[in-house]
Amino acid sequence: MARALDLYCSFLKVVIAACLAVMVVLVFGNVVLRYGFNSGIAISEELSRWLLVWLTFLGAIVALREHAHLGVDSLVRMLPASGKRICFVVNYCLMLFADWLLLSGSWRQTIINIDDRAPATGLSLGIFYAVGVIFGASAAVILLYDLFRVLARQASEADMVAIKESEEH
Repeated sequence: MARALDLYCSFLKVVIAACLAVMVVLVFGNVVLRYGFNSGIAISEELSRWLLVWLTFLGAIVALREHAHLGVDSLVRMLPASGKRICFVVNYCLMLFADWLLLSGSWRQTIINIDDRAPATGLSLGIFYAVGVIFGASAAVILLYDLFRVLARQASEADMVAIKESEEH
């Protein structure tokens, strides 16, 4: 399972890089066209905004897998292994609840907006909200996998802190 999650995150990194590259081309091209030729790409602003939202949510999946989100771990590090395990389980249950709220809300928004069209591109607005569904489902798998490892006692004590040390240390 860990290998599958790592491959999935590697794929997401490629998608994120592609989103960023397209955004750079669209925005830079639009700036050059506006100031140099008094014209522009009509879909540039809308598509760049959509790509930024997708890039952010997909990046959050990768960050969740790599435990790269911000966190304060000073109290948890001082606890014994059983305390770390309890904190980890409570923390992950709360994150799963928040993930469920995001997933269900994104699903509803996707369904509500599936037939609406974006003004510049004409794409379905459901595409814009679908990234929340992708994030919610992906995050649930990652969270459940990590939670299972801790409950099955397959995780080390360091894994139960679930925060990556900053590179400044």
